[in-house]
Amino acid sequence: MKFGDRRGFVLAGESRGSRKRGKTTFPNVPSRRDLTNGNVGRGMCPFSSKAIKQYNRLLEKAELLARFSEKLQPEPNDVTPATHQDPWEKESGLDSDQVPSPATLRMKWQEEEKELQLDCGEMAYQVVVKSAALGALESELEERQSRLATLEARVAQLREARAQQARQVHARRAGHAARRAAYEALRAHARLQEAALRELEEEARDLLERLVQRKARAAAECNLRLERRERAKQARVSQELKKAVKRTVSISENPDTPGDGIKEGVEMTLALPAEPHFLESEADEKWKRSYRSASATSLTLSRCVDVVKGLLDFKKRRGHSIGGIPEQRYQSIPVCVAAQLPTWAQDVLDAHLSEVNAVRFGPNSSLLATGGADRLIHLWNVVGGHLEANHTLEGAGGSITSVDFDPSGSQLLAATYNQAAQLWKVGEAQSKETLSGHTDKVTAAKFKLTRHHAVTGSRDRTVKEWDLNRAYCSRTINVLSYCNDVVCGDHVIISGHNDQKIRFWDSRVPSCIQIIPVQGRVTSLSLSHDHLHLLSCSRDDTLKVIDLRVSNIRQVFSADGFKCGSDWTKAVFSPDRSYALAGSCDGALYIWDVNTGKLERTLRGPHCAAVNAVAWCYSGSHVVSTDQARKIVLWH
Repeated sequence: MKFGDRRGFVLAGESRGSRKRGKTTFPNVPSRRDLTNGNVGRGMCPFSSKAIKQYNRLLEKAELLARFSEKLQPEPNDVTPATHQDPWEKESGLDSDQVPSPATLRMKWQEEEKELQLDCGEMAYQVVVKSAALGALESELEERQSRLATLEARVAQLREARAQQARQVHARRAGHAARRAAYEALRAHARLQEAALRELEEEARDLLERLVQRKARAAAECNLRLERRERAKQARVSQELKKAVKRTVSISENPDTPGDGIKEGVEMTLALPAEPHFLESEADEKWKRSYRSASATSLTLSRCVDVVKGLLDFKKRRGHSIGGIPEQRYQSIPVCVAAQLPTWAQDVLDAHLSEVNAVRFGPNSSLLATGGADRLIHLWNVVGGHLEANHTLEGAGGSITSVDFDPSGSQLLAATYNQAAQLWKVGEAQSKETLSGHTDKVTAAKFKLTRHHAVTGSRDRTVKEWDLNRAYCSRTINVLSYCNDVVCGDHVIISGHNDQKIRFWDSRVPSCIQIIPVQGRVTSLSLSHDHLHLLSCSRDDTLKVIDLRVSNIRQVFSADGFKCGSDWTKAVFSPDRSYALAGSCDGALYIWDVNTGKLERTLRGPHCAAVNAVAWCYSGSHVVSTDQARKIVLWH
């Protein structure tokens, strides 16, 4: 007989063997021995203690019912089961009427057995379900344990990294503390140095002021001595002339007379510088009468003084007599004791038809020359703080890139884009000489210390020396780069080039004697009046002062907003070498103090385009600037 529970489990009935033995078996249900020995669920986790106890009680009840059923079953040999007496009856001593019949007990037992089977099936189903749930939980537990192990390993790594970073932070904090201490020490040292520097600057200013005062006093004393000497000399000459006027000098017709011939020579020597046309007109006439010196020469006292002064100041040329044609005397150059910083624009003019590339003051500071891309050179007079047109020099074959006066101020040399440099005489409109020989644009042309020699630089990578008396190129120097500017000393030529180098040449040596590299293409060079310092301007937007005594860069000037506008932007020293001046591409002028290295002043206003060139007059009172918008500005 088979019984199925409501969950689908089937319990097997009694077999024949089990009936004989009086036992009932339940497949797939663990026995009490298995539960006691722990054999239940091998490969699975054990039951909980409460479920096992309940299961044991059910098994005990089942065994008890099985024994009771065995006792109730009749033996097959018995014919009359009613006469059989159950052992329970003997023991209990109960009457036969009170003992239930075996059929009733069997039915009871079967009902209880069914209930027990149902309970066992239910319990077995719960055990299986809980075992499956427990297995799932165990697998989840194992997975979580593995994740936990991984996370613990990660935590250990992170703790190690944290410890290492903490050690690094500690080391860095220690390093920062050491650096902070060093920084504070350096700040304290810098404050001390700044205080010492301020003291030295104040002392230097005091020394400079005293030096300027001493120079002014020395110049005043020198001028006073010279004036006294001049007055004494004029007084002596005046007395001698007064004595000579009172004497009568006879000029004989016979030139063979020794005394007369000498007197005639003296009269001609005195008259030649003052009245050359008069002597030429009278050279072929025969003098037949005797004259007094005053009437014969028609010289007044003042004219005699002028004649004698001319003789005293006359400069003889080699190969000519004292009566020959004199060389034009160099005009005196004003001595600048202390240059004045410009503060405002006195005059603004549209000077040329296109951009102005070059500007230069004459030696007397009152004459100014400007050259532009319109192939014209304009001469200007500085009168009363204004520029007045003087003359225009024509005949240039190309744009003017550089202008320069000779030391006497009587000639002007200009570099042009027509592969030549041209020479003018001041006062004449047309060019006097053309120095041709370059194969590309001439970018610079400068006189040497005499007016008979000049130097030119070109984009054909050559520098040439010229003998102006013969308009002849006396030397050609081959360079590896474009030449943008040149300056000249006694025997030294300095050239600035496009390959960021400044080269030094000696007129007596065929090769380059020195090279100084700079950062940026060199646009201009300016030599101080004592020939001890060189100022260079380059396309890295800096100005550099080079000490020629040690051939080293002494100072570098730069400023916020200062930018070099072109490859021919010019920068200059002040006449006393106290300041450096340059124009920027934004139309501003920047002035640096050479002694302190600081930006002294910035001038803005009239210029609305890039400033190409600047010039500082020799007296130190005026500055002129030119730009790409045709303007020239006079600053005071």
